[in-house]
Amino acid sequence: MPQNIESVCIIDDDLIYINLISKIIELKKLSESVLVFNNGKEALDFFLQSLQQEENEEIPQIIFLDLNMPVMDGWEFLNAFSKIKDQIRKKIDLYVVSSSIDSRDIERAKSIDIVSDYLTKPITLDDFERILI
Repeated sequence: MPQNIESVCIIDDDLIYINLISKIIELKKLSESVLVFNNGKEALDFFLQSLQQEENEEIPQIIFLDLNMPVMDGWEFLNAFSKIKDQIRKKIDLYVVSSSIDSRDIERAKSIDIVSDYLTKPITLDDFERILI
């Protein structure tokens, strides 16, 4: 693993997608661990709790964020996360991953400064290798 990605975070409510992505990451040894949250609120709570610790060791280096989820969707998560991002000392690359091909969603996501890129589901192995290697 050339970049030595310690931890990847998947924020998505689609269990099939989560299992597939986790398996690809594991089989290709693209990251040492995978954190999974089923909605933005679970993920935001995790990040807020991590900020209370002296070291941000638990915080992942890469986040794959779905837009359409229950409880707190991806847009709400992005809004809340952008308010705490500066408190995190670790560099994080955040990728919006959605089945939406609506150009308004793509433009909106890409206009948010904490978003590294917008990827359309299904993500290909080439996408993963480009991001994680």
